[in-house]
Amino acid sequence: MKLIVLSTPHFFIEEDQILTALFEEGLDLLHIRKPDSEPVLSERLLSLIPSQYHSRIVVHNHFYLKEEYGLRGIHLSQHEPEPPRDYSGKVTRTCYTIEQLAQDRAKYEYTFLDSIFSGITEGHRPSNFTAEQIKEATRRGLIDRKVMASGGVSIENLSQVQDMGFGGAVVCGDLWNRFDVHKGLDYKSLLSHFRHLRKAAN
Repeated sequence: MKLIVLSTPHFFIEEDQILTALFEEGLDLLHIRKPDSEPVLSERLLSLIPSQYHSRIVVHNHFYLKEEYGLRGIHLSQHEPEPPRDYSGKVTRTCYTIEQLAQDRAKYEYTFLDSIFSGITEGHRPSNFTAEQIKEATRRGLIDRKVMASGGVSIENLSQVQDMGFGGAVVCGDLWNRFDVHKGLDYKSLLSHFRHLRKAAN
């Protein structure tokens, strides 16, 4: 099962070092989501991450960065619903309902199905689905290796994600809550937790 890390919405001093270390530890894919940020800050972050990892990075904002830095692709959501007019690279998308997933899943390299579990970071919403709804979507073939579970994913429920039939898991709060982005310098516990996540996902 793929393990995808979603960035924090804000930039912080140690970010490029931590993201590089995660790639060195075997991170499959990184999604950089920095809403309402200045593009120059994303440029700076990408310039500090070794270029050998750029092909495993997807951006949720400032889509021109995909070509400029040779990134894997762009990600669409309700905030950024359409790709640029002349864009022809890889596109992924967040879906928020089973109906939207059924309609859109075939159009994209892979999709996130959001709010599988109740969120564990500030501003995240409660679970969108019952266990029965997920089971039915899996039975219908809507949840498969091209659909990633997003929202509230943690080491405690990764086995459930696998059992549900998802092809991957999107981790955010369960990882970043282990590091103080405002004044932290030592991120060994974050890396240790990532190793446990990887082991649980395999």
